[in-house]
Amino acid sequence: MLNEIPISLIDAAVGYKSHRKTVSVLQHLDASLQRGMLTCLIGQNGVGKSTLMRTIAGFQPVIDGQVQVYGQNVESMTQAQLAKQVAVVLTEKPDVQNMTVYDMIAMGRTPYTGFWGNLKDEDCQVVEHAIAQVGIYSLSKRMVDTLSDGERQKVMIAKALAQQTPVICLDEPTAFLDYPSKVEMMLILKRLCRDEKKSILMSTHDLELALQLADLLWLVSADGSLSIGSPKELADNELSRFVERNGIHLDADTLTIRVEVNDGHHRYQ
Repeated sequence: MLNEIPISLIDAAVGYKSHRKTVSVLQHLDASLQRGMLTCLIGQNGVGKSTLMRTIAGFQPVIDGQVQVYGQNVESMTQAQLAKQVAVVLTEKPDVQNMTVYDMIAMGRTPYTGFWGNLKDEDCQVVEHAIAQVGIYSLSKRMVDTLSDGERQKVMIAKALAQQTPVICLDEPTAFLDYPSKVEMMLILKRLCRDEKKSILMSTHDLELALQLADLLWLVSADGSLSIGSPKELADNELSRFVERNGIHLDADTLTIRVEVNDGHHRYQ
């Protein structure tokens, strides 16, 4: 590794191509993902969070500037090299049939064995460890297409762990989950950062959970600017401007959100 910073954005611009034109969504991004920290990427719908995640993961090219993984430009890395550094969990459900949970998780070993490679004893040990980390032994023999949304997300996280990368990027991992499952998912990710020293970047709309559990926030504003800091550091300024509208208020001391309802006669909280 060339340096110790897992992910660096250096004056980066991200976007997409539309009708042969390049559309820039976010510009002049400077940020670093820190080792052993859970970083939550938040912002309004349509500001470019998913585009940023896909660019960091190497799924689409950076428009300008640089995205680096341990000091190496993503665009100069092969897919095999990148797959050993960054694991990605997307919101889309895996369209697989006739595959067990164990076999799905074992696909995380593909960067080391090749797509048709046979698992060695050490690969099986890695898969077993990933299953244990996420606590899904009871699911290992189930078929993937029989799982609930929450169970499927755990399986995809275990697959990412089997990939043995120092960095994990997740796009809306708590989407479509009930509240207890959202909390459980966030606690799993928090524990992986603390115990395994993983660097995790996840986009989320679950703001209150992010406020309580994230080590750092990357807040993308409507104007395309990126604010970075702990929930406490951002609470008084950037977060307040992001949250507070139409009776929604952020308590900067407790990092909780309250809603006031005015029915024309009384105000409720």
